[in-house]
Amino acid sequence: MPWQQLLSPQARLPVADMEAWYASLLERIGNPTPLQLVLLGGRLAATPGLAFIAGYQGALRALWPAAPWTLGALCVTENRSTRPADMSTRISALSLDGRKDFVTAAEAADWLLVAAREETAGAPVQLALGVVRNGAPGVRIETLPALPLMPEISHGRLHLQGAHCERLPGDGWDDYVKPFRTLEDTYVLAALAAWLFGVGQDSAWPQALQLRLLGLLAGCAEVARQCPSSADGHLMLAGLFAQFDSLRAELDSAFAAGDVHWAQLWQRDQGLLSIAGGARKKRLEKALTLLGITL
Repeated sequence: MPWQQLLSPQARLPVADMEAWYASLLERIGNPTPLQLVLLGGRLAATPGLAFIAGYQGALRALWPAAPWTLGALCVTENRSTRPADMSTRISALSLDGRKDFVTAAEAADWLLVAAREETAGAPVQLALGVVRNGAPGVRIETLPALPLMPEISHGRLHLQGAHCERLPGDGWDDYVKPFRTLEDTYVLAALAAWLFGVGQDSAWPQALQLRLLGLLAGCAEVARQCPSSADGHLMLAGLFAQFDSLRAELDSAFAAGDVHWAQLWQRDQGLLSIAGGARKKRLEKALTLLGITL
């Protein structure tokens, strides 16, 4: 990881639509590892939402190293549920049919990873992961209204009808959907911490706060090296989020004392790390049980 690039003053990339911004990011940093993409993307982002996109794309590449360098998305949710038993999207003979109701960056994504059922009638639920190209025959995106949180990041509904796909090897749940939850938490936290570090550096925040953010980034780098399905990795990730939560009062004070532009962005988007808090709590409880320890 080229930490010098993160630590040195950087000119942020201008705000643009997601495709243009992401292309500019890759032009600036070349062919990065997932962690480099996340940390430098977060540092160069002008908004928390664009930092999130860097984190999300880094997580996708950690999940699927052969992913194209264009924008992608993982499509799981149906009727507000990610449980395999609640899914109706199916894959058969490399053809996908169904609907996914919440797809991040759907309109801008070039490729889509789709979780779909493939078990025969009466058999236990079995998921596969298929890859389709946005705009290919049988693949349609329905753009949904912008959300109050990160309004610059589009989301949509994916409609599939006889869409030809590539099936990725392995089990769709255990090898992809389940570990992605941990990868996304790790890389989005890293991207947002990198954005905060950049704001702090440019705004001359107290040195102690900047150093604590840097320590958080170093912790993210270590957790990114762990297996996303391991109990010890989940425990370490919980420690990072606890570390981040302990900084909230200092961050609020620093934003309140600085440029109102940064404070407004933070006020609008700081809740993005709370979205999956319930799932993280369950993973922590399971990890403590598996490791046989009490904290």
